[in-house]
Amino acid sequence: MSSNTKIVLRKKANKEGEFPLAIRITKNRRSNYHYIGHYINDKFWDLKNCRVKNTHPNALKLNNLLLSELSIANQTLIELQSRKKDFSANQIKNEIYSSNANANFFALAEVYLDEMKDNNKLARLSSDKPRVKHVLEFSKSKQLTFQEIDESFLKKFILYLRKRPMSERSIVNTLIVVRTIYNRAIKSNIVDSKLYPFGAKKIRIKFPETEKIGLTKDEVKSIELLKNLSPSEIHARNVWLFSFYFAGIRAADILKIRWSDIYDDRLHYRMNKNSKLLSLKIPDKVLPILDYYKPEKLNENDFVFPEIKKADFKNAKDVYAKTRTATKKFNKYLVEVAKKAKITKKLTMHIARHSFGHISEDKIPIKMLQKLYRHSSVTTTILYQSNFIHKDADEALDSVINF
Repeated sequence: MSSNTKIVLRKKANKEGEFPLAIRITKNRRSNYHYIGHYINDKFWDLKNCRVKNTHPNALKLNNLLLSELSIANQTLIELQSRKKDFSANQIKNEIYSSNANANFFALAEVYLDEMKDNNKLARLSSDKPRVKHVLEFSKSKQLTFQEIDESFLKKFILYLRKRPMSERSIVNTLIVVRTIYNRAIKSNIVDSKLYPFGAKKIRIKFPETEKIGLTKDEVKSIELLKNLSPSEIHARNVWLFSFYFAGIRAADILKIRWSDIYDDRLHYRMNKNSKLLSLKIPDKVLPILDYYKPEKLNENDFVFPEIKKADFKNAKDVYAKTRTATKKFNKYLVEVAKKAKITKKLTMHIARHSFGHISEDKIPIKMLQKLYRHSSVTTTILYQSNFIHKDADEALDSVINF
């Protein structure tokens, strides 16, 4: 159960060919790193004494900073050991830097990203990591304090993102990450809540309206009836229709479905995004799809679809990579399927979900739709379905102009 801390120079260089200085926290041979926000050329690193060589112009300041950071880490480690608490390397790091009153934005951002990595939330990690990087590129300092992130800073940051250029939805998603990390800082007493730059009369995060396009019944039928498809196109169509028939199951969840999840004429599966468990009747239209893959079935625990059969499930990165590659492959062949079906709309795996919403319109009670979509909040379902319900507006328009 040994644990220790050490000053190190990490091996991954930045664009300038310089390497980051960090505090390494090790527990049971597993390490985590806290970066102090400074880079040096490796010729200035004294590997034997774990310090910056005196030949570096800022050697004294950097070494003092490193010793200060190491001291904070060691003091916290001693305190944890005195409490006889058994912490992982990442938990030790979180305890050290989340409670540090001088912690800056990127110190907490690093903890935030590490938590997602440890919890295998790799899709979110791959999205949020670049968003944190946008803040770094704009601020040009890894020592950005929360006091500096005020309304003026955020307004300039938004303008900076628009000039990249970046879509309004992407800007909102980036601001949400900043807000999430700021809220953590308040909770950890790193910054006073009075300085919070978000909310009423400050920076309000408002999602822009986006058009959600789904297929019509006739367009789905044309996909169902298509002939002369290649094996890859048949497979992509099967996965897309499987998703549509089950109210738009996400590709990542479809690929994890095993034959053992299908029993009593129902599909039982747990949604990866929010861990919700769902049981759905298997529609008759799904049966031919299942029959198509039965010859490849090895046992009851085997996956229905082949993409992640060879994935290393002890390695979340490998599962995520194979899932992401599979989704890209499906979308590539769905373009060809759309052409053969003479559909001009962009056909992707996610459009299966929109198509279910478009065709259901207002035919299904909203609480039932919430269950089918696996939404945590009925408000989310109402907002989502409002994209596809146009009947009242159409009738109101007709009542005026049809004379």
